[in-house]
Amino acid sequence: MMPMPGGGGGQQGVFVINKNAKRDQGRKAQLTNIQAGKTVAGIVRTTLGPRAMLKMLLDPMGGIVMTNDGNAILREVDVSHPAAKNMIELSRAQDEEVGDGTTSVIILAGELLGVAEPLLEKKLHPTLIVSGYMKALEDAQTLLKELAYPVDVDDPKALGEIVRGSIDTKFASRFGTLISDLAIQAVKTVCIVKPDGRKEIDVKRFAKVEKIQGGELSDCKVLDGVMFNKDITHPRMRREIKNPRVVLLDCPLEYKKGESQTNVEITKEADWEKLLQQEEEEMRRVCDDILKVKPDLVITEKGVSDLAQHFLMKGGCSVIRRIRKTDNHRIARVTGAHICNRTEELQETMVGTRCGRFKVQKLGEEYFTFLTECQDPKACSILMRGATRDVLNEIERNLHDAFGVARNILLEPLLLPGGGAVEMELAARLKEKSKSIEGSRQYAYRAVGEALEVIPRSLAHNCGADVVRAMTDLRARHAASGNAHFGIDGKTGKVADMKALGIFDTFAVKQQTLRTSIEAAAMLLRIDDIISGISKKQRDKPSAVMGGDDETFGDSRDG
Repeated sequence: MMPMPGGGGGQQGVFVINKNAKRDQGRKAQLTNIQAGKTVAGIVRTTLGPRAMLKMLLDPMGGIVMTNDGNAILREVDVSHPAAKNMIELSRAQDEEVGDGTTSVIILAGELLGVAEPLLEKKLHPTLIVSGYMKALEDAQTLLKELAYPVDVDDPKALGEIVRGSIDTKFASRFGTLISDLAIQAVKTVCIVKPDGRKEIDVKRFAKVEKIQGGELSDCKVLDGVMFNKDITHPRMRREIKNPRVVLLDCPLEYKKGESQTNVEITKEADWEKLLQQEEEEMRRVCDDILKVKPDLVITEKGVSDLAQHFLMKGGCSVIRRIRKTDNHRIARVTGAHICNRTEELQETMVGTRCGRFKVQKLGEEYFTFLTECQDPKACSILMRGATRDVLNEIERNLHDAFGVARNILLEPLLLPGGGAVEMELAARLKEKSKSIEGSRQYAYRAVGEALEVIPRSLAHNCGADVVRAMTDLRARHAASGNAHFGIDGKTGKVADMKALGIFDTFAVKQQTLRTSIEAAAMLLRIDDIISGISKKQRDKPSAVMGGDDETFGDSRDG
């Protein structure tokens, strides 16, 4: 309720906001936001590091998800608080942007909100806290650049170590170098260097993961081409062709039906024959256009009629129909073919000749088409085999993280020591620098330094180490100069040299984690009013009881 200003002694207040709307203001709104942020961070805190716990979630369809990937967990969690929803959005943004660090970003944002609570209780204004946070972010980014060192992307051993470091915390770490090798190979395959030297790596569109139950994990491989879940349309067509000429179509190879319902009245039997004859001639013309370029394999996104199959089979073609548009684009990238929209426009230049072998093969219960041995393919399929669906799903999630790391390192070849070493070094430097900042801003600036310690602390906690002893040791080492690469060994919980252990993080992931978490915390702290309007269904209920009818038209009364 908001009374009108200047209301007299006995004057009745005026309702501006709906009576049923829930409203939190001022300090209460800030504290509930902080609490929501800390709760979300608490969900994923135990999933950080190589000794991380798994979470088991029931999705709305009744399926089970078992994972320790921060983004996969929070995607399945249903929350109602607006601040908690905002936190969950962070991990999705992090996953889309860099593909790794989804757990770290949530833990850090939760901790940054947590350290702001005592500052708010000291009556420090939120704007001052946000200003201190932003100054700390600026300085932290400068320090990150100083701590980073370049890496040679042409050295496969160095690349392998970096990618392995990122998935050592995941389920797939028990399979050794398998996942990291697959990720590096796939990312290098789809990497295109533009004339101006820029690299374009579109893993989402051009590296497809095909999961097939059964077989062994050692059967996983990156194909030098693509595969898709389709079979040829006629059993007498060839199932294996060496160096096929491939034609890709985006038009139906069947007689077009009328747009609207059409009735034809026929008086003579011969007219019916003529109608069928016309249909056959139209189909023959379309097939002749295709056969002019002498293809061995015709792939279309639409349907193929029996007549068209007959004519193309006589011309020695194998045909695959109703393929996905995304698969068609991948085939175009590996074979060098152009997708044609009308058969009349087919030319020799549109035929793909870069594929070495076409083969239809049965894997498990289904038939798959393989287009492999391609010359310089710019797209690929990753064939994943595993015992159960849960194992395959988890390995696919780990593989996507590995893709993200491999892509980041090729686009920006800079490294930072892992295991919480960078966070600890930033914490030590920011605390030192906070002494030179004037006014009450320094408390917020220092709080960022304290919050950054949550990463090494969680690492030590998750592997059952003595947290207090480990953190005291780390603080002492980072207080002295030259120890920037000392962090927590996530497997033993002891303080160790990260460079010597080969545990690295990519610069892009660390920078994005810091930026996202500090900016999100700052945004949530500036909220001082939460108004949650009530849903339409609930609004209708009280009005029905009171005998009123809010709606003049529409939904519920039209029933």
